[in-house]
Amino acid sequence: MTSAPGELFELELFGEGIERRYRKMRPEVAAMPWGTMSLEGISQAALVRARARWTSAAFQEHRTGIACAATLRLLYECRAPVDLIALASRFPLDEVVHVELCARMAMELGGGTEIRHDPDAMIVDPARDLSPLMRAADAIVRFFCVGEAVSIPLLRGAWHAARHPLPRAVLGRIVRDEAAHGTFGFAFLDWALPRLPADDVAGVCATYPSAHGGGCSCSAASDRFGPWETVVAAALLVVALARRRHRRRAGGNCNYVLRFTTEMRGRDRNSFRRPSAGM
Repeated sequence: MTSAPGELFELELFGEGIERRYRKMRPEVAAMPWGTMSLEGISQAALVRARARWTSAAFQEHRTGIACAATLRLLYECRAPVDLIALASRFPLDEVVHVELCARMAMELGGGTEIRHDPDAMIVDPARDLSPLMRAADAIVRFFCVGEAVSIPLLRGAWHAARHPLPRAVLGRIVRDEAAHGTFGFAFLDWALPRLPADDVAGVCATYPSAHGGGCSCSAASDRFGPWETVVAAALLVVALARRRHRRRAGGNCNYVLRFTTEMRGRDRNSFRRPSAGM
């Protein structure tokens, strides 16, 4: 019998002094009410679904940790402000904690479920022919302004819906950490956008179809846009909002971004047109 393709998603702790130092860094994990959930009255089918959801959540947090670590390198490469880099340096640890929390929730419900993955395809890196600042902008718009910002209200809703103290504590911890993640991208854009020409802002969006090779797991594709056009439109809107905030301070406007968004409607994903110099 041949095994399924990909590597099995498994986690472990090193233990001993390393784990003790980790626990001191984030003592709230051990303080949560582990072992207090009763599974009586819950059907086996419901338990399997719950285990699968929490295992999937651990895997997604693992991927987000990779994205945060990659972003940290990009911030160094573009010589971002020291305090901005310092803020981002806590994000990989946050995601490690989230991975453990979700994995332990799956164990509380009877154990994790099988996930196989390609370790070389966990995230999409920015194109290497972009400048360091453009690479950072590409990744941060995707990872933080879109990905993290979208996940926060979903997590908050699950947190408010939770009734048992354990999942409520787990989700509450994740929501509190993610709040800083969700605002980080906009802080970066406040610094980066004045340093980027208008064509470069549009250019980073034009890299999406070629960099990702088509196809997308995004489920929010609308009737007007294909899957990647939807992602680009969301990214452009985020950039537009931040640009508008900056331009208002400077007394200008950011209509070129909004006009570029509307011009994407009905276009093939490989035929994006950058705004003209007069926009």
